[in-house]
Amino acid sequence: MTIERRDGGWHAKILVDSQGPAGRLTTMEVRLPRFVLSEFNTHRQLSRNSASSRAIPVEKMIARVLEDPFIPRYWGKNQKGMQADVELTADEQALAVCHWLDARDKAVEAVRKLLALGVHKQIANRQLEPWLWHTIICSATEYANFFALRCHKDAQPEFRVAAVLMRECYRASEPVFLAAGDWHLPLCDDVDALRAEGFSTYDIARISAARCARVSYLTHGGKRDPQEDVAMASRLQAAGHMSPFEHAAMAELHDYSRVFNEETGALDIRSNFRGFRQLRKFMPNEAVFPGDDS
Repeated sequence: MTIERRDGGWHAKILVDSQGPAGRLTTMEVRLPRFVLSEFNTHRQLSRNSASSRAIPVEKMIARVLEDPFIPRYWGKNQKGMQADVELTADEQALAVCHWLDARDKAVEAVRKLLALGVHKQIANRQLEPWLWHTIICSATEYANFFALRCHKDAQPEFRVAAVLMRECYRASEPVFLAAGDWHLPLCDDVDALRAEGFSTYDIARISAARCARVSYLTHGGKRDPQEDVAMASRLQAAGHMSPFEHAAMAELHDYSRVFNEETGALDIRSNFRGFRQLRKFMPNEAVFPGDDS
């Protein structure tokens, strides 16, 4: 049974949830307003990939902000500090929505002019971001700090909605037990079919990574082509794009993510996962881009 929660345009869903001998690893798909992405990315416990303004064609982005724009839910009155304790009146909120959408229409007009000039989408699309919904795939073995901060009443309201949905999914989910050596494989519900086709466990983990990377184009839930997924994984690795290789991970008997360094007398933190070894940690030079000669 798929565990998911929705609230308006906000959405959270469990993709795969695993309990290993030394930790629990949960991968979720989350939809939230694009303008809180920077806050989401401050949480270093989370491995994540998300939709890219550089990858999606401008006309598709324009259609999204026209057909399904993000509109703030909580219109707080201006005051000192980071939190707005009091909302605008109903009439003021209605007028604020009009101003918000008027700004969107002006941004769309400007983007179309840039597009007519031949400006690349990596620039033109940026002007649409305040009105965009954003999809993220995230994986973590530790969500407690994230939930404590982002479900709190002082969190940005538009972020808090997503965090609460994520917490509800996490609490409702029953992770599948993995023995040491078994793999956590997001977006690989067809793992038995892949094995029957002759794909090795390592190849299936790479297929999982490629499918997670496709969230950049919002095609991660589409047609499955294992051979193309393997080819895409090879292209990502060759280009030094390693973050998609963090979601697939092997359960370990113990937590090896923090190892005592006898030379420094401190703990070396080798991964943001506890009890699981990420696919990228099986790859040579995973922390150094192949073309980096600095």
